This record gives sequence, structure tokens and C-alpha cells, in this order.
Amino acid sequence: MRQYVLDEISRKDIPRVRDYLQDHALASSLEGVWWVDLPEDLLSAEQFAHQDHRPFRFAVELGDNFVRFEFLIRSRETMRCACIGYATRGQRDFILAFADRLVEDLSLRT
Repeated sequence: MRQYVLDEISRKDIPRVRDYLQDHALASSLEGVWWVDLPEDLLSAEQFAHQDHRPFRFAVELGDNFVRFEFLIRSRETMRCACIGYATRGQRDFILAFADRLVEDLSLRT
């Protein structure tokens, strides 16, 4: 899996990260996993054409001392389709900017 990981996060900062994700992402049914929807202007041509598979999103996983941002772009509506795949350059930039904002807003030291 391609991903961006912030590790060695202080245990005292993990609740702050959890609160941030509660405010800026959608909690999934899995403990410690959130979804972040991509803006429509970042969708690939194939994703844009598959309107019934929207929204497209990436997963954020919070662990005991890490936050993992997955580069796999998924559909909320289906598990298998050609519109699901690894992030384009623009989508990766969006994911990395989300991670950078989290670090900056919380003044995290990793």
C-alpha cells in the first residue's frame, strides 16, 4: 500500500489528533479510521465520469503513535471498479496538504 506516515507522535498528542480528525474527516465504521472526501475538481477523468461512485475519498488511520494517510483513492459506493486506484499527482498533493495542515494546526512534533 502506498501511504504517507507520520510516526513517533507523542501519546499525549494522539487525543488531539483524534479530535482534529473528528472535526475535519468522516469517521468510518472501523475504529481509528477516517475518510476524507476529495474535491470534485481533483477527480481523474474516469472518476469524474463515474458519478454514481462518488464521493471519492482516502483513508486516514490513527494508531498508538502514528497517523497514516493512504494514497489509494476509493469510492464510497463500490469496492471494485477502474475508477478506484492510486492518487494522481494533484490528489497526492491534496493528501499531503491535509497532513501538513494537521501537523501545523496542532503544532505536532514527530
